[in-house]
Amino acid sequence: MKESYDSTPAGAPGRLDTALEVLGSQPDYEFIEAISATREQLLLAHSPELIDDVKFESNSYYREKLYDVAALAAGGAIQAGETAVSGEPAFGLIRPPGHHASRSSHWGFCYFNNISVSLLTLRERGLIESAFILDFDLHEGDGNINILGKNPAFTIHNPHGSGDDAFIADIKRAMDRCPEVDIIVASAGFDQYINGWGGNITTKGFGRIGQLMYEFSLERCKRRRYGLLEGGYNHKDLGDNIFAFCEGLRGNL
Repeated sequence: MKESYDSTPAGAPGRLDTALEVLGSQPDYEFIEAISATREQLLLAHSPELIDDVKFESNSYYREKLYDVAALAAGGAIQAGETAVSGEPAFGLIRPPGHHASRSSHWGFCYFNNISVSLLTLRERGLIESAFILDFDLHEGDGNINILGKNPAFTIHNPHGSGDDAFIADIKRAMDRCPEVDIIVASAGFDQYINGWGGNITTKGFGRIGQLMYEFSLERCKRRRYGLLEGGYNHKDLGDNIFAFCEGLRGNL
């Protein structure tokens, strides 16, 4: 992960290094290499023009790599969703992020909408019909809303609140009023971190969010839960924050 695919903070060299180090030191964590999403899978969420723009636009040195990396991220998201459908938790340690990519446009360091590609692929295959999307990134996932928000089968919540307790209470309220769903997935943005851009959520707080998802999955959707990396730009602490979330997602807190 030393190499970059673009010049944005999300594409910075070494962004995932501490996550690889921390998670890799855990004997019961398994890394699975991503397989690229196909064009047909990307078309479930995006227009042909958007896909071609990512693939062929050449106004940057990085563009020759961009499509390949973005398609790998979307494919990794699908694999995480497939693992979750089996009842095992999964986390997509992927870049670039995706929740700002809409059906026909992209911005905010995002190119393909990893959440939407994964959920719509699972739905097309008959593995799920509905989902709860918890987007706890600092920035609202307008791409998630654009692609999935008008479909009543998908419930999207972007929590608010100052500090761990208020933020987590907001999530809990949304979960309590959520209709029946087949799976829960997080747009997991660690830029809410107390020592990051958002200045809001502690490492322990990210673990509590994962634990809420675990409990929701037990009660509401047959243990089906996963998360996909969105923001998170304190590289030094990103690994600890992701690990805390994943431990909560596993029910280990």
